[in-house]
Amino acid sequence: MHHSKKLINSVEHCVDDALQGLVAWNVGMQLVQGHRIVIRSDLKNLKGKVALLSGGGSGHEPAHAAGVLLIVKNYTGDRLNFGLALEETKMEGIPVEMIIIADDCAFTRQKKAGRRGLCGTVLIHKIAGAMSQMGKSLNEIVAKLNATLSKLGTMGICLSPCSVPGSVPTFHLEPDEMELGLGIHGEAGIERIKMVSTDEVVQKIIDHMLNPTNESHLSLQAGDHIVLIVNNLGGLSCLELNIVANSSIQYLESKEFIIERAYVGSFMTALEMGGTSLTLMHADPEQLQLLDAYTSAPGWPNVSKRSLAQRSRTVNIPNLEHEDTDKTPGSGPFVDKVRSILDMVSTTLLQMEEELNELDREAGDGDCGSTHARAAHAIKEFLTSDAVPGNGYKLLLRLGKVIRDQMGGTSGALYSISLIAAAPNLKTNNNPSAWSAALDSGIGAIKRYGGAEPGDRTMLDSLCAAADELRNMTDEGGNDMQVLAKAVQKAEAAAESTKIMKANVGRASYISSAQLTRPDPGAVASAAILKAILTALEQPTQNIQE
Repeated sequence: MHHSKKLINSVEHCVDDALQGLVAWNVGMQLVQGHRIVIRSDLKNLKGKVALLSGGGSGHEPAHAAGVLLIVKNYTGDRLNFGLALEETKMEGIPVEMIIIADDCAFTRQKKAGRRGLCGTVLIHKIAGAMSQMGKSLNEIVAKLNATLSKLGTMGICLSPCSVPGSVPTFHLEPDEMELGLGIHGEAGIERIKMVSTDEVVQKIIDHMLNPTNESHLSLQAGDHIVLIVNNLGGLSCLELNIVANSSIQYLESKEFIIERAYVGSFMTALEMGGTSLTLMHADPEQLQLLDAYTSAPGWPNVSKRSLAQRSRTVNIPNLEHEDTDKTPGSGPFVDKVRSILDMVSTTLLQMEEELNELDREAGDGDCGSTHARAAHAIKEFLTSDAVPGNGYKLLLRLGKVIRDQMGGTSGALYSISLIAAAPNLKTNNNPSAWSAALDSGIGAIKRYGGAEPGDRTMLDSLCAAADELRNMTDEGGNDMQVLAKAVQKAEAAAESTKIMKANVGRASYISSAQLTRPDPGAVASAAILKAILTALEQPTQNIQE
């Protein structure tokens, strides 16, 4: 089996290298020469205060950096090593106490080894550190921490294992499995379940933590003031962590807990384990004050010292959109034509979704079809819910806004920019030559902001080929449909020819030309849009079913 890839220099020295790095960028810390011990740089000024010592195996950073009380997580190895230190220290006549953290809420029946020490340890570090800084005695600190421990619980969920540098992952999870309640060293949890939504998994965790039939449960009641930690076990993205935080806060608030503080980030990791743990603690005003107290510890987050409860999380700004107030349905031949065109365009794009995604997998991130499908749904929504304006100027502005708000992606921005730039050409009339000028203005905006020219393998290849032909529009009538048909042919040929072009802009430009063998999805999509417009115009208008 392959070892997992890690950015390290060597397995033997990776912990020392990491500790050296930590003190290299944190001015307030120093490494004790010849030992794996990090201490505060201002130790000389701290005479007479209780020293806090915490530790454990490396890999759980930034957890063990509190700053003689021994703070120990409930694991046999930790208890033995700290126990040894405690006995040696007592021999020297130094007053020393040990606090054992066992905040794990996973196991419904108590094991002989007891509950494991998890991310709740970080809150204990912070409270103890603030009390020590204030000059409190060892006995006072121990009493406060013992009172805190009984109201502290943690439980985690894991999606993927971690591996210790130089080894293979410690366990295996199927692609569609998650494990509930496992430990920070990959020890087994309580059950493996199929992947479910974040909302569901968070509810499952919190229900388990609070369930009175679970021997290791946390007794909290509605109305209790609590502190929440949403901890990254090492491998979750910021996006996922914020989604977990959202689910957790909403669910706890629905159960009427008053969340005083929420700490979201990496506090006690298990190397790169993909997963998260939730820690809940019942908190009184004194504990909140200690949690809020200033610390220079780089691992402690700079969060607000205000309660999360009773505040509005959104703000409504009226008149943000200077919308057209005229929502009366337009009628007449122009509106009927527009309806049939937009309907044809959106139907075409929905049919092409997979084809465009497939083309985009070669050169981009494989979402060109999905992005265009979003635009198609937005257009269909616009047709059912909004008045279709009776002139081209207002129509293009409305479409520009719909696309801007709903389509997303680079193409969304390019289409919106071009629609909004095209609109002024149609302020005075809706003649064919005005539409041709509008397309020219739209193309100008795409060139200006997108930085591309024809020949760069983009949507411009199709659009410019069509625009060259459409300049032959005359407002006398008669030749318009032939010109448009020819423009569509030119656009389709141009889209096809992009497959032999080198990409000079956009994401595709990072891929060597040798690997680009198919036409550009943007060029294919814009040619298809022009074709849909032609098809809709060729149909006799009166057949349109409203």
